[in-house]
Amino acid sequence: MSKQPTLTREIGLFDPAILLRAAGQAVTKLNPKGLMRNPVIFVTALVSVFTTILAIRDGVTGAPSFGIGVQIAIWLWFTVLFANFAEAIAEGRGKARADAFRATKASARAKVLVDPKNREIFEWQDLADVDIGEIIVVESGDVIPTDGEVIEGIASVDESAITGESAPVIRESGGDRSSVTGGTRVVSDWLVVRITAKAGETFLDKMIALVEGAKRQKTPNEIALDILLAALTLVFLFVVVTLPFFALWSGSHIPTIYLAALFITLIPTTIGGLLSAIGIAGMDRLVKANVVAKSGRAVEAAGDIDVLLLDKTGTITFGNRMADAFDPLPGISERELAEAAFLSSLADDTPEGKSIVELAQRKFGFSDNPVRDEATFVPFTAQTRMSGADLPDGVELRKGASDAVLKYAHQHSGTELDAIIRRIASSGGTPLVVTRDRRILGVVHLKDVVKPQIRERFAELRTMGIRTVMITGDNPLTAAAIAAEAGVDDFLAEATPERKLELIRSEQANGRLVAMCGDGSNDAPALAQADVGVAMNSGTPAAKEAGNLVDLDSDPTKLIEIVLVGKQLLISRGALTTFSIANDVAKYFAILPALFVSSYPGLQVLNVMGLASPESAILSALIFNALVIVALIPIALRGVRYKPATASALLSRNLLIYGLGGLVVPFIGIKLIDMAVAMLHLV
Repeated sequence: MSKQPTLTREIGLFDPAILLRAAGQAVTKLNPKGLMRNPVIFVTALVSVFTTILAIRDGVTGAPSFGIGVQIAIWLWFTVLFANFAEAIAEGRGKARADAFRATKASARAKVLVDPKNREIFEWQDLADVDIGEIIVVESGDVIPTDGEVIEGIASVDESAITGESAPVIRESGGDRSSVTGGTRVVSDWLVVRITAKAGETFLDKMIALVEGAKRQKTPNEIALDILLAALTLVFLFVVVTLPFFALWSGSHIPTIYLAALFITLIPTTIGGLLSAIGIAGMDRLVKANVVAKSGRAVEAAGDIDVLLLDKTGTITFGNRMADAFDPLPGISERELAEAAFLSSLADDTPEGKSIVELAQRKFGFSDNPVRDEATFVPFTAQTRMSGADLPDGVELRKGASDAVLKYAHQHSGTELDAIIRRIASSGGTPLVVTRDRRILGVVHLKDVVKPQIRERFAELRTMGIRTVMITGDNPLTAAAIAAEAGVDDFLAEATPERKLELIRSEQANGRLVAMCGDGSNDAPALAQADVGVAMNSGTPAAKEAGNLVDLDSDPTKLIEIVLVGKQLLISRGALTTFSIANDVAKYFAILPALFVSSYPGLQVLNVMGLASPESAILSALIFNALVIVALIPIALRGVRYKPATASALLSRNLLIYGLGGLVVPFIGIKLIDMAVAMLHLV
């Protein structure tokens, strides 16, 4: 059976299909209404029209400037088209991922229950005719037709078509695992589902719309940069408009078409042409990580956050208490205690029971085959708070909470036992007391195991200036122990929805940007309040509506990756802006001597590149201005590489690489182009 398309399929930086579609869109984007969204490129397009008209006029009148005029017009249009092309490629990558989403959409029919209490009686209906609130049934092999809430049953659901994860997940009524998404498939058993979204309004439909890069709104940072670029454009427009008067005063003449070329080379066309592509590509990188952003603002805010709130369970720890050690009482060997705990846990299917078996087998090599078939196992209940096994020879083995086991054993807690229990509890662990024939042997130390490398990840965030706060319902003593082991900066114990919200508002009131993740309805207020709220796809509809990012893998640690993507987006924009502005220096040395050397021969000293002629200098600068956009498209799409560092270190690196590079590269590039122009006799 062929694998279903997934959102996370790898899309090459220059996928041929995307390139072909982008080439056509580069032309259609010449629509003035669309160009006006990018002031710099819109102005470039207007100048291109103007120079085209001048070139045609020179051709009709036979003016000697016709040849260079045509070339200037061609390169100006080339600049506009490749700015459009860069944006179209970025949008095309988003559309390709959206197409993968569309391929997962379910069939347009649903099994609507005639009697909600009897799942055996249903009728097929077109999904368009099914209203919100109606009850449907989905069985093994069925594709869930639309979003809903499970109200009865438990089943394994294959969500690989959306998340890319091959392992099915459990969906059941009640709790935070009751939400199902249209387009996923039931692998086993059955579910009765209450419809929460009509056809065309499902979570999948919303995700398709969000992934479409063309629908992305500009972020505040991007708007501010647009204003800066527009201001620079106006400044250079004023400069260029006043140059003819200065030339007239100095007794020289500057052809209008040269002024047009000068204007376009001086305004920040490089960053103007790549700005939109950078923003769209940032969202695309998140989508590649299986995170869908509801707004570009959320991606950008992720790069500026100061405080990161992480839920302990499943994020910092694995979420299941696991056996870490056997602590026997005096006179009892560790092997004796481990064997009793091992035999009492053979039929215990809880994560705790399985971890006891694994620890005992790892340390002592016990085998379960002879006992499992003969022993009578005693399951855990909320009333007894114990579990165990009765062996064929009459031996009774039990393990459980200390007070329950002491009551069962008819014993009082001794000094040694108290010391072990206090030590385990103070370290954030859970003591599990073990008995044989009602005699206490010792304690199994259960602990919520901190994930490997998580401490290093938090240290990495600390170097970025981000403070980490662990959120947990544990008591302060347990929370403090786990926080110390994980290496977080702070923690909030015994957390409630109100306390989470209070913490976020307090941090924001102090001028900090806050990010958090959650999956339950009780997380919704905090997710909505946070500047970056990451909702788990496995969570409730309330959580997914409240968050501004949705993690399709439901992996809370993804929040760290989101921060890195946000940082990369901001740094990419800053680096290319620095490069674009630094570019202008070389252009001054190329064009200004070319325009005024006839009137002021002393300006020849500024021709440090030794350009062949004034016409060649102007054309070479213009060609470089266009080609540099093409050269920087891969960086705009892939993003500038980010390494965790302080703001000052990042600024120094940015200025060194892209500031100095923006100064040096144009001198080399313009000179090489000038040599080619002279060799080909283009002027």
